[in-house]
Amino acid sequence: MTLDRAVQAFAGVMILISIALTQFVSPWFWLMTAFIGLNLFQSAFTGFCPAAMVMRRLGIGRDSAANCGVR
Repeated sequence: MTLDRAVQAFAGVMILISIALTQFVSPWFWLMTAFIGLNLFQSAFTGFCPAAMVMRRLGIGRDSAANCGVR
């Protein structure tokens, strides 16, 4: 899995979790959804994504080209 796809998957899961929390716990969890959306928006223009930085340090997406057989 590439780093970009891992970030997209993580953002999608976090949005689904925040929607469930909004529905079942408190309507204030919509702020979590808004924060995720704003973070995705700003990272599209600035290239700065904290989730990508953490995932890169964890080694996610490091060998994606080698896994596909591309050199």
